[in-house]
Amino acid sequence: MDLSQKYQAIIGLEVHAQLSTNSKLFSGDSIAFGNAPNTQVSPIALAHPGSLPKLNQRAIEYAVKMGLACNCTIAEQSFFARKNYFYPDLPKGYQISQHTHPICIGGFVTIKTNEGERAVQLNRIHLEEDAGKSIHDQDPDNTCIDLNRAGTPLIEIVTEPDLFSAEEAWNYVTEIRKLVRWIGVCDGNMEEGSLRCDANISVRLRGDSQLGTKVEVKNLNSIRNVKKAIEFEIDRIIQELEKGNKIQQQTRSFNADNDTTFAIRDKEEANDYRYFPDPDLPAIQLTAAYIDSIKNQLPALPHQLIQNYQTKYQLSAYDASQLCEEKSIAHFFEQTIQLTSHYKMVANWILGPIKQLMNDSQKNIQGLGLTPIQLADLIELIENGKINFSTAASKLLPALLNNSTAPLELAESLNLLQVSDSNELEQWVNATIESMPDKVKEYQKGKKGLIGLFVGEVKKKSKGKADPKIVTQLLEQKLNA
Repeated sequence: MDLSQKYQAIIGLEVHAQLSTNSKLFSGDSIAFGNAPNTQVSPIALAHPGSLPKLNQRAIEYAVKMGLACNCTIAEQSFFARKNYFYPDLPKGYQISQHTHPICIGGFVTIKTNEGERAVQLNRIHLEEDAGKSIHDQDPDNTCIDLNRAGTPLIEIVTEPDLFSAEEAWNYVTEIRKLVRWIGVCDGNMEEGSLRCDANISVRLRGDSQLGTKVEVKNLNSIRNVKKAIEFEIDRIIQELEKGNKIQQQTRSFNADNDTTFAIRDKEEANDYRYFPDPDLPAIQLTAAYIDSIKNQLPALPHQLIQNYQTKYQLSAYDASQLCEEKSIAHFFEQTIQLTSHYKMVANWILGPIKQLMNDSQKNIQGLGLTPIQLADLIELIENGKINFSTAASKLLPALLNNSTAPLELAESLNLLQVSDSNELEQWVNATIESMPDKVKEYQKGKKGLIGLFVGEVKKKSKGKADPKIVTQLLEQKLNA
């Protein structure tokens, strides 16, 4: 029996997103990435005697924005608690987090699966501060501690055990990263640690209602690693169950060099963090008016735009989804369609030649230096028969990058405009027919598909300047005479 059919994986994810504020959650220290170690700390971040935390209001705003984007209920009252545990890079000896009263409750995130779209249920989104960073590869004998990150504001987005494959987990984290970037609460740079994921994984026999013993894989710092770690763990747990072994509840880490996980420590059924309300921080009190004001500031979200692009502009579901992979691309599309009614062509250009240029240059769409009005004018040149698509994509578009010249003016200066003059076209057509007598005979005997060969030859002779529509008409007239 196929073991994947015998067992069912159950996965819950905890995604930690570093909020794009200028300062820490409870102090004014900078949270800029990449500065010298231990230069962004203060008595408040280190919990020196007599220092008192002060809550960053922008962090509250960003947490509410993410909660609204994830269809959560926003709690009008929430609390901070001290989560007590020892770790070398936790300077206070406790972490300030939300425990029983998070700022965002429930909610869901819609993902795409092989069976279609479905909603992944969330348990909560809560605010907390980050710990520092332990560095193990700088000194052969010691672990180095950098506390710059300590106190950085995070939201933790916690799902229910509502994911059932590594592929679904991949899709979910991809969607979360897109959402935090879309609404501007986190840059989503997993390589810098701005977005990290812990995965809770268990396996049970299909049809069972009781969850199996779970393992947790900590600090996954890329979407690829999330997928690979879960795949490995599901297979490892199944193999252990098949051997009749008991699964040990553990915290594990991922080795990206060989795509395996390894145990860090065994874990009891419950952790005794000795949570208690932080005595230095009052409850967060939000009004309905405040929540509504943030809701009104939210941009149209990807799923809303995807639906709109299909109904209003008759784009395919695929094209609409691709345009909404990044907010900057969707914004460029929307700016361009204000200038032309050729909606499908705008989508084709963005998802085709422009996307290729982005990939080749490793730049986003703003970095290309192309403006919406240039793209709209370029499309009009094609529609008016002044330039063909191939020449526009291969020659004119690259020349427009970081160039403020209008497409028509640039095409003229580069001698790219199509020739529609019948006398000049006829010379190229006649020369082509004369140079291919054997193909002419084959065409006249019924191989009408050869017309493309003739058109291509005229295109070569004209160096791409011949209008293919008129060329085709001239060729058919002469070959069928």
